[in-house]
Amino acid sequence: MRLRTAAAVLVALAAWIGVCGTASAAKAPVKHVITVVFENKNYEETFDPEGDAPYFAKRLPKKGVTLENYYATGHLSLDNYISMVSGQAPNIVTQADCQTFAEFAPAVPTTDGQFIGQGCVHPTAVKTVADQLSEEGLSWRGYMQDMDTPCRHPAVGAVDDTQDAEVGDQYATRHNPFMYFHSIIDRQGFCERHVVDFKELKGDFRHKRTTPAYSFVTPDLCHDGHDAPCVDGKPGGLKQINRFLRHKVPKITHSNGFKDRGLLLLTFDEAEAEPGESGDATACCNEQPGPNTPNPGGLIPGPGGGRVGLVALSKCVKPGRVVEEPYNHYSLLRSTEDMFGLEHLGFAGQAGLKSFNHDLFAHGDC
Repeated sequence: MRLRTAAAVLVALAAWIGVCGTASAAKAPVKHVITVVFENKNYEETFDPEGDAPYFAKRLPKKGVTLENYYATGHLSLDNYISMVSGQAPNIVTQADCQTFAEFAPAVPTTDGQFIGQGCVHPTAVKTVADQLSEEGLSWRGYMQDMDTPCRHPAVGAVDDTQDAEVGDQYATRHNPFMYFHSIIDRQGFCERHVVDFKELKGDFRHKRTTPAYSFVTPDLCHDGHDAPCVDGKPGGLKQINRFLRHKVPKITHSNGFKDRGLLLLTFDEAEAEPGESGDATACCNEQPGPNTPNPGGLIPGPGGGRVGLVALSKCVKPGRVVEEPYNHYSLLRSTEDMFGLEHLGFAGQAGLKSFNHDLFAHGDC
């Protein structure tokens, strides 16, 4: 009698889980995920072996796995960063990089995980992967180069004075996605502990126990390739990205934290966004525009942010492999959530969207 009752309960529970969609894919074999995002480069330019970034184009792909058909989800910058951490689709204001640090409103939830509205700073009901990790007791940190002051952002309603680099201050709020969610910035101490200057990464990664489960790294406006030349006279562009990677990647991969089953993901926020021959607003993966803009391509008519590529480094992957399967920023969020056994936020939960974890880890050996 008890066995029958238990079986009935299990069947009912399984049916309930199926209806609610709360089950996630099996966890990946990694313990620490580090995402580093650069700026505004087409795949063909970045991965050109004769181009300005030979370390990225030739050296790193030999050490890891390349997702050659990895796509951004919109234009300009900010909408992509928000997609990567929350699964929220572009809106007209984030597509313009939120020149004013305005509230997102009216923030009406939909049945597909999106919120209807326009603006920048999302209400507490809109969650990020950082919120999910905190709720599960897992550590995370955002490392922002040149930010200096933890949790730095304009006052809500104020003009964003970090849109242009200055000598000695090349931080851009729009490249720091965590600042656009009240669930993070309204808790000042929490925010200051979690969103810090890039300088703190070295000390954190020195020990396994202090290395976050999830790290999001944004170089400044010079080292992320956005500016060329840079305001301080450095060349910028791909040359500066290449120099940053040659110096920083070995420091990360040789750290005790990374050796503890770390995964380093290197990608770009978007392809070229200007109209013309190099502009790219293509998409993949049946990307939907969402409820808040008719054209995710922004300045270019198109469904997405163009092809940018992604390189993954880890002892848990087989080096030198190239994956042809298409993925995008929503896939990145979905894959990260699956690595930690989390539910899927926003368009990361879109029906038919694939995680890239199988392609990364199927032939690796952890």
